[in-house]
Amino acid sequence: MIHINMFSSADKVAGQGVGSAYLELIRLLQERLADQFDVTINHYGQADITHYHTIDPQFFLSTFSKKRGRKIGYVHFLPETIEGSLNLPGFAKKVFYAYMIKFYKRMDHLVVVNPIFIPKIVAYGVPEDKITYIPNFVSPVEFPNRDQAAKEALREKYHFPQDKFIVFGSGQVQQRKGVDDFVKLAQLHPEVQFIWAGGFSFGKMTDGYDHFKKILDDPPANLLFPGIVKRSEIADYLNLADLFFLPSYDELFPMSVLEAFSCGVPVLLRNLPLYQAIIAGDYVEAPDLAGFDQALTKLMTDTDFYQRYQQLAVSTAQQYSPAHLADIWQHFYTEQAKL
Repeated sequence: MIHINMFSSADKVAGQGVGSAYLELIRLLQERLADQFDVTINHYGQADITHYHTIDPQFFLSTFSKKRGRKIGYVHFLPETIEGSLNLPGFAKKVFYAYMIKFYKRMDHLVVVNPIFIPKIVAYGVPEDKITYIPNFVSPVEFPNRDQAAKEALREKYHFPQDKFIVFGSGQVQQRKGVDDFVKLAQLHPEVQFIWAGGFSFGKMTDGYDHFKKILDDPPANLLFPGIVKRSEIADYLNLADLFFLPSYDELFPMSVLEAFSCGVPVLLRNLPLYQAIIAGDYVEAPDLAGFDQALTKLMTDTDFYQRYQQLAVSTAQQYSPAHLADIWQHFYTEQAKL
């Protein structure tokens, strides 16, 4: 049996996708591959493979021990994806970015969640043959596509009208996530209920904290900010919603989009190149606020258009199911253990 040790602090900060991806992988290994892999977490003893999910300094120091076995690094972010997330002084930012890349270079192999980032990592000096693309995934048990009766019951539970069109978004409240456009679209459509689940996972270090704090303290009447909520509540909000809307300017592979697909909810996104590499054609896309406005109106008034993207959500979810990804991770870990 192959011993894999996971080094991670991803689940210590609530409301971020890195933690969700980490927990999904742990569950996958424990439920589907327990007969092949012995998994430990934050264990400093001997291991065949050590998989680093976060880049904590103490984890970096551990890479110098011969007990680590094959060192695998999970690339959930790059310097360019941090921009618009954290507000750091110039010098601190420079040091942090240099440390991030140094951490990645300490690995024997890297896993990326979006193939578009492979050339970017190569540009930092990592050989391409040391990088593997394995997408994120979501459990349909955690994020089920509930029937109509259950959806109606959830609206009643959370006190939303049955006939109201509901737009849901989730993620950290920060500049990079495009929260401003989410708020502006809510202002353009007072007849629609908007909900954004998430908050300031990194407190006042969040980019645009003062600006967004004012919005959260006094949002439009049709916009609800429930704050950072449990994953089970995210699943509830998705099932009572008519549309998932994420106007991010930059992502790797947002777990929130996979969660929406898993719940059978149509998805509206900014038309970023990174999405073309993984879910092209499976979501409604627009370049800006005017485009989001047009897309929302069409989704609300064109039944065929809406049902098309509802069906695409269901079919796309199958591509990123635990069953499919279990085979990929089983092969990857087995091959890495041989090296």
